[in-house]
Amino acid sequence: MQSLHRLDHLRSAIEAWRAKGESIAFVPTMGALHEGHLTLVRAAREKADRVVVSIFVNPTQFGPNEDLDAYPRTLEADSRLLEGEGVDALWAPNAEEMYPDGFATSISVEGVSADFCGASRPGHFAGVATVVCKLFNQVRPDVALFGEKDWQQLAVIRRMARDLDLSLPYADAILGVPTVREADGLALSSRNRYLDETARAQAAVLPTAMRQAIARIEAGAPVGAALRDLEHRLIEGGFSKVDYAALADAASLDRIDTLGSRPARLLVAAHIQATRLIDNMAVGSGR
Repeated sequence: MQSLHRLDHLRSAIEAWRAKGESIAFVPTMGALHEGHLTLVRAAREKADRVVVSIFVNPTQFGPNEDLDAYPRTLEADSRLLEGEGVDALWAPNAEEMYPDGFATSISVEGVSADFCGASRPGHFAGVATVVCKLFNQVRPDVALFGEKDWQQLAVIRRMARDLDLSLPYADAILGVPTVREADGLALSSRNRYLDETARAQAAVLPTAMRQAIARIEAGAPVGAALRDLEHRLIEGGFSKVDYAALADAASLDRIDTLGSRPARLLVAAHIQATRLIDNMAVGSGR
């Protein structure tokens, strides 16, 4: 595996593969890799001749009071994991390589970014869209893979690719991979390692309460009542705050209060101790 830290070195590797007619799959990450990331890597291996994984803790998607400084950085361990998975190149730039002196551009994706994490984390998705667009232009992959755990992020990135007419990858080549979960249902996340033993046990109430709410909604219960009960279960189970618990159209992310024929998602963000966890699940015809 090539470990690349300079853009000119990355481009040389990409050009060499392209000269041989090889296709490229790309998995962007912020490191602190877990089985969810490795699932993306394995899926990428099935899609292309070469696999590139990036590790970059992107400062522009963190707010002033968020966990940028505390975010886990485990590059050496991550590199070993990726090498074991047969990754062809690790792209691990520093902040100066990604945002050189004088950098002044930001991509704002309206609509799908406005609600949910966009409302509770102002500026977050502009940071995500900007860095992902840069990564796409650097790697120029045929296909890119993202976890469905952050459903809104996936929607923002696809919208950005469509609106900017990106060709490598096309919006339809930005693929979502189903969320990987622990045995108790908690979605794998790099932030789970922030939780102590007590909070980790309590966090399992999140997927459990979500599944209970989905069962009620699909059985015909009023959506509002099911969501209020979901929030109550989370607070009762040890969460300190719920940013949102909403039923949304799976494509537009517009909030809906009745379950129709279109695919829908239940989206939740909640705080336990000092950690903010997000999750989403399909509802109704989207299952």
